[in-house]
Amino acid sequence: MAVDLRQRVRWLALHGVIRGMSKIGTRRGGDPQARLISDPDVRADPAAFADELRDRGPLIRCRAVLLTFDHQVAGELLRSDDFHVSALGSGLPQPLRWINRKTHPDLLHPIEPPSLLSIEPPDHTRCRKLVSSVFTPRAVAALRDRVQQTADQLLDGLDGESGPVDVVARYCSQLPVAVISDILGVPERDRQHILHFGELGAPSLDIGLSWQQYMQVHRGLVGFNNWLGEHLQQLRRNPGDDLMSQLIQASQDSDEGARLTERELQATAGLVLAAGFETTVNLLGNGIRMLLDTPEHLQTLSSRPELWPTAVEEILRLDSPVQMSARIARRDVEVAGTAVKRGELVIIHLAGANRDPKVFDDPHRFDIERENAGKHLSFSAGRHFCLGAALARAEGEVGLRTFFERYPDARLAGAGSRRDTRVLRGWSTLPITLGKTRAAIGS
Repeated sequence: MAVDLRQRVRWLALHGVIRGMSKIGTRRGGDPQARLISDPDVRADPAAFADELRDRGPLIRCRAVLLTFDHQVAGELLRSDDFHVSALGSGLPQPLRWINRKTHPDLLHPIEPPSLLSIEPPDHTRCRKLVSSVFTPRAVAALRDRVQQTADQLLDGLDGESGPVDVVARYCSQLPVAVISDILGVPERDRQHILHFGELGAPSLDIGLSWQQYMQVHRGLVGFNNWLGEHLQQLRRNPGDDLMSQLIQASQDSDEGARLTERELQATAGLVLAAGFETTVNLLGNGIRMLLDTPEHLQTLSSRPELWPTAVEEILRLDSPVQMSARIARRDVEVAGTAVKRGELVIIHLAGANRDPKVFDDPHRFDIERENAGKHLSFSAGRHFCLGAALARAEGEVGLRTFFERYPDARLAGAGSRRDTRVLRGWSTLPITLGKTRAAIGS
């Protein structure tokens, strides 16, 4: 009972107050931040929301935060030393922050220190340098064959399915969880647990969660934290040739000042695991849906497979798996002619910046030959640029190409359903009739 009360108080401080105020703000005047949190129309069509507000200027002042859809401003903020990353609850009023501290559970969270997403130099520099020494371009490139092998095996298991298949559950989620599990030395028996924890924790990046969503996230974090601690102990006792075993060894062998603490190591492993498959699930699902909706692009890709890398960049631009980021001003500063005070929070709407008409011609058009598609900000920018970007691109390219080469007659078998999240955007279900395999068509 005491635990439940503690969680209730924490939920109220972190989400409940914001949730209630955002609903009021949406009804009364349509405050942009309130609408981001509580308006289902904004969640359903974030591009229309960005277009509606874009004319207000490159930096829009809301009641409690600032907001940008501008590509140039977004890029500058992500790279600026005048701003730092935010952590869960860091933008709350002081009384709510006090409650958050007093009710904080001893659990790792993807947007709380020591997660790489929530720390800055010198700690960020030290942790990222050590992780980069293991996750080298050569190591990531070596995983491409594993991605192809896994994609082939998963599709072998789908061959012969005559009825609709939920491609998210059967393929889009299974591919990245298998690859990232290889990286982290996760035994096959544990992989569905990891997938389950990831699904429970997906809303953890959002604010304004309902009580039910908050407790879902809490259960996912508890389960994942318990599993992760045991898994790292197993790797210490029986290290393998996986990259996480190498990271543990590198941390132990580094100079005292460069080592990761146990909590930093757990946070890094947790972030690599969560970020390494949650966002890629969305990339694959978004890509499959977009390409099924544009069969002319599939025809082009069939005859010109060299366009697949550009197609993946365009999918990332047009339907970004990560929709938003945030930064807090370190000091009083001017941004795009607007005064930003020390401690003010700026929401960077990555999805809106990715459709900025000043950068991308006809920005809502899906163009697999777009020359500057790679200028998107879906992987962030600056010192917090995604460590796994190269792997995500490889999984997107190999995963999508292999799927459509195997099932050229695939078609939608229903509307599907979107994830009930705001920061992460993807499909929770996507029913597809696979049709004949290419081998069957050619026989």
